[in-house]
Amino acid sequence: MSWREALFPARMERIAVVAPAARLRDVLAAMAVAGVVQPVRLAGRTGGDAAGALARVSGRSELAGAANAPALSAASPDIAELERAGKLAELAGEAELQTVAASAGRRGRIAAVAGWSPRSAVPALAARLSALGGAVTVRPVSAWIAPPTLLPATGPSVAFQPLVDTYGIVPYADFNPSIFSGIAYVVMFGMMFGDAGHGALLLLAGVAMWGSRHGWIARFRALAPFVIGAGITSTAFGFAYGDAFGPTGLVPTLWLAPLGAPLTLMAAAIAGGAALLAISYVLGAVNRWREAGFWAALFALPGLAGIALYAGLALAGLGFFLHRSDIATGGISVAAIGLVLVFIGLYGKAGGGPQGAIEALIELFDGVIGIGTNTISFTRIAAFGLTHAALGGIIWSGTTALWERGPLGWIAASVLFLVGNALTFALEALVAAIQALRLEYYEMFSRIFVAEGRRFKPWRVPMIANKESP
Repeated sequence: MSWREALFPARMERIAVVAPAARLRDVLAAMAVAGVVQPVRLAGRTGGDAAGALARVSGRSELAGAANAPALSAASPDIAELERAGKLAELAGEAELQTVAASAGRRGRIAAVAGWSPRSAVPALAARLSALGGAVTVRPVSAWIAPPTLLPATGPSVAFQPLVDTYGIVPYADFNPSIFSGIAYVVMFGMMFGDAGHGALLLLAGVAMWGSRHGWIARFRALAPFVIGAGITSTAFGFAYGDAFGPTGLVPTLWLAPLGAPLTLMAAAIAGGAALLAISYVLGAVNRWREAGFWAALFALPGLAGIALYAGLALAGLGFFLHRSDIATGGISVAAIGLVLVFIGLYGKAGGGPQGAIEALIELFDGVIGIGTNTISFTRIAAFGLTHAALGGIIWSGTTALWERGPLGWIAASVLFLVGNALTFALEALVAAIQALRLEYYEMFSRIFVAEGRRFKPWRVPMIANKESP
């Protein structure tokens, strides 16, 4: 798989499947078996006699609850015979085929069905249909028609794709941020859940999920990449914090103890969040450019104008922090350019005029405030990291105090250590998972996406061989 296929939806072609009207049923059946075309179905056009027969057969008491997954016969069947025999699957298949056929355009003896297909699948489809007298023609795509989205089924982007799909369908023109979002998610989770002991348990759980093929744990196999990634980053931050089931001394402190340097941890969280927002703005600008061209990207808040505004504010803040007037002045200048560009874009979007100017100013003010609040929102990473460290410290302090009270204290200390860590693990894992998801969706994805795509749904119906009655 090339990098292009991993980072962007598959290239689609707008096609027309053309066939002699007398052979349309056979051509559509072959198309359905190929399963690479999403046909355009016109509203109000439904299946013919097969749909009515299917409804009547489905209502028979002796067939109540019977499976009716659509299937097609190799040759055109007798609908009345299928109804008498109660063949639900074949009736369902013919009803679907007739629905697609009803959307075909016709001119004389020729019929054509429009649809979408991956570019890579068109040559094989054309060869398959030509043997039946059909043909595939590629049609131009109008600027106002967005093709459906087909994301790769294999490769590095697939592991974290559910994270993006839960938010929405990637538009056809957009960058697919599943790899970036997955890495960002597990890093934020690890910083909030930094404990080498708890992280090792997560890692073992993720490996168990990935390796399971049967049993109840196999149902969670799709979550394995998240759990494994979260386990690795949590263990790494546990070493950075010097925590393993609390401040037990089992691992060295490679960076800082959260409770000993909370302001440093807070500053690191803000800096990391600012970096993630900067990447999100860049991806947003790429998407705006691909969606509507350079000028749309130039004036969009989640675009080049937003990058200038965000970078300028960041430089100005850095200049004030370092007491460097040159850096601060340069940042303010860049931010001013970004403000002007954003205002022009919002003004044009509002339709111009005095009312448009007022609306643009309000949205611009809201956008600037949003940049600040979104950046500060990443302090929650440090806050929950401190909470995890505090809970671990309390449990460890209680454990050591009970251990000094003799044999009964040893038992009580063991119970406190095990139960306390179990509760902390469950509570903090849930909180970190939710908060990392919130930061992805509200702070990052809101800049990467401004619209939602539609999923490519190929029409696929299996073929069954006709059987002669004895």
